Amino acid sequence: MDYLKTVVPSQLLAERGSNLVVINPGSANIRVGLAKQDSPFSIPHCIARRSNQLPKLNVQDQLLNSQVTTAQHMEREKAYDVIASLLKIPFLDEEVANNSIPRKMGRVDGYNPQNPRKDGAFTWTDTHVKDLDSSVPQESSSDKSVIAESLAQNEGTESKEPTLAERKFREVIFGEEALRISPTEPYSLRRLIRRGHLNISQHYPMQQVLEDLHALWDWILLEKLHIPHQERSLYSAILVVPETFDNREIKEILSILLRDLRFSSAVVHQEGLAAVFGNGLSTACVVNLGAQVSSVICIEDGVALPNTEKTLPFGGEDISRCLLWTQRHHQTWPQIRIDILTKPIDLLMLNRLKESYCEIKEGELDAIAVVHSYEDAMPAGSHKTRLTALNVPPMGLFYPTLLIPDLYPPPPRSWFHDYEDMLEETWHIEFPRRSDMPDGLYPGNNVGLQMWDNYPFVSMKPKKEEKVGLAEAITSSILSTGRIDLQRKLFCSIQLIGGVALTGGLIPAVEERVLHTIPSNEAIHTVEVLQSRTNPTFVSWKGGAILGVLDFGRDAWVHREDWIRNGIHIGSGRKYKDSYFLQAQAMCYINS
Repeated sequence: MDYLKTVVPSQLLAERGSNLVVINPGSANIRVGLAKQDSPFSIPHCIARRSNQLPKLNVQDQLLNSQVTTAQHMEREKAYDVIASLLKIPFLDEEVANNSIPRKMGRVDGYNPQNPRKDGAFTWTDTHVKDLDSSVPQESSSDKSVIAESLAQNEGTESKEPTLAERKFREVIFGEEALRISPTEPYSLRRLIRRGHLNISQHYPMQQVLEDLHALWDWILLEKLHIPHQERSLYSAILVVPETFDNREIKEILSILLRDLRFSSAVVHQEGLAAVFGNGLSTACVVNLGAQVSSVICIEDGVALPNTEKTLPFGGEDISRCLLWTQRHHQTWPQIRIDILTKPIDLLMLNRLKESYCEIKEGELDAIAVVHSYEDAMPAGSHKTRLTALNVPPMGLFYPTLLIPDLYPPPPRSWFHDYEDMLEETWHIEFPRRSDMPDGLYPGNNVGLQMWDNYPFVSMKPKKEEKVGLAEAITSSILSTGRIDLQRKLFCSIQLIGGVALTGGLIPAVEERVLHTIPSNEAIHTVEVLQSRTNPTFVSWKGGAILGVLDFGRDAWVHREDWIRNGIHIGSGRKYKDSYFLQAQAMCYINS
């Protein structure tokens, strides 16, 4: 204890965090790093494998339903007009009438590397094996500018390319490089997590998802953290899981960490709880604004309150898609082919435009921007245009009918039976009621085979997605605590995390919208969003690092030998020692 009183926090992280790997997987990106690092590596959570059967790039997610119905389109236009009245900008029909003369748009041939970073073009990934194989890892580990420069040099030496017979495709491509593969290349692109869950479908079975997850994470450990296979047993893993994950997913990911990646031990922490520790708080309402899912959960004195959790099926990528819709509607978008589903590089461009120009503020918000077009294997074309109504898309967080999230087809019923009977025990056991668990939380309340009859994907996890806006979700979450003293404290301790939290003007917008959403009969008159001490995009990762470093007893850690020998079983006395009963806690591993 004397050591803890005198040690400097940075020294503690350096000493105890050198062999702790913190992993925070998300729908769009995975954040990975050693606990001693100031910030993690953030890598797109996707993988592309070469395919002999496919003549061109195949994106698994083009199987989703992205068609907008007439009713949805009408609801979207109605939401736009509501937002327009709040922001004091012209209504949708008024703007169209006023814009009978198209805005001037010019094409800029070539791209100026001296332009600000936000206007820079992405380059296509070189999918061929280079002669100097040993140089590839170093290049992939360097920053984006070096990668872009090296690719540009490769483009300039096209005349010296080997013949077609001599060229050899890379078998696997990871991260952002996978998203920048040309549609003409013979690859299958797979995103490992979608809308907060493993991306299981009849075209992407569970075992294939787990193999790809293992391959990507193994590549990150080798190329980014430089941890070779023979040294993995010297490291432990801290898994910071999203609230959306269910027990099957946590179990399988733990197996990958301990069995396949060969960590000596691992522990599971919850994303919302880790975020509170990452900002040095003890009580807060954590609002996680991710790329594809948003969630709300309240933490009191370092303990998460499970009945306060809300999940919203939209995020930053939906705002990017809405940005494209608003520009097309106002005829400010260049006449170029944009296909987010089959050309992932287009989504990268839209995300960059959103991050650079979208913010929430009153009045008309326009900006001159460079939009890039990416045609098959051709250099990017640049189009200078004036984007308009840039404050409307992020307001979709409060009016989700503006966003119209894509719908994903559910996995087939057979998926639940074809992978080693993962939950055979839980499917055939009558769980006892737990008096200390709220209704609907403990998986034993309504678990049984009949639950799959009217299958929605997340039905195994009692939490359901809310069909409300962000302000309503925050208000409902806090009011569900039922205690006026705690409610007042939480309304003044709202914490925004995730990439969308960086949106300009979002904090005052949340404060204003939440205050107006609180029922008039509630004696609450103040709402405050706390400024984040850590970058909101990786505050949960940082909190996971802090939790791991400060966990001296490690009572809740799962050891590799025990996991492989015993797995996890119902009714064990040992549980994952988290402040909120994760669903994984219903299945606890036991020592022999």
